[in-house]
Amino acid sequence: MGLAVWGMDEAGPYQAIPQPGLCWQPRTCPARHPHEHVRHGTAKLLTLLHPSTGTVRVKGVRNCPNAVLHAWLKQQLLTILAGLPPAPVLEENDILASWERWQEGLTRKLTLPVDLPPLRLLLIMDNLAGHKTRVFVEWLIAHGVLPLYTPLSGSWLNMTESVQRIIVHRALDGTAPTSPQDIMQWLEETAHSWNADPTPFVWGGRRHARRQRAHQRHHPLGGSGACTTRPIRRRPVALTYAGTRAK
Repeated sequence: MGLAVWGMDEAGPYQAIPQPGLCWQPRTCPARHPHEHVRHGTAKLLTLLHPSTGTVRVKGVRNCPNAVLHAWLKQQLLTILAGLPPAPVLEENDILASWERWQEGLTRKLTLPVDLPPLRLLLIMDNLAGHKTRVFVEWLIAHGVLPLYTPLSGSWLNMTESVQRIIVHRALDGTAPTSPQDIMQWLEETAHSWNADPTPFVWGGRRHARRQRAHQRHHPLGGSGACTTRPIRRRPVALTYAGTRAK
């Protein structure tokens, strides 16, 4: 409907200790890790994902209270909104309908103010209490941003988690960070490299189509969700001359 869609998520914490995974090392010179298990602190990753282009906006932080998260989100959202096309001029009823359309079917709807700005951006977020504070939600609505929360146990609906796994594995696998600053720097540098050639994210895709074709080639069984790769022969039932089953 001409709206920008962004997803937001927090990843971590990641400990500044030797990380498992492969690393680039000469065969005759393997990576050496310290023999002492010393914890040097933790770091977290704040991420905004634009699924249609695959670009990300990240920031490494030591901790993530609402004061840190909301300040970073407001700054990034203002930059994103400034780069969007101008909002169309609509009647008040049309503006209200565009906001309410995205809340249809929700058990708990946001209380919209009387003076609504045009809806310009959808923000997908996890269902956490910190994302629903009144001051933060009112700021989002005042700037034309509608927060949509994933249901409980449904964080996989937020594509941001997928790109976070990619960035974290590329940045930390096989490394031995000695401080949270190392982790934050490597995560941000990896995200910067990702943005040089981002990959768009879409629901389904070729893998989903292959799974559907494979499922259509199977034969479902009654009474359960199981299926077979070939049809099962039905045992014929012999009938007597009276139409009853033969014993």
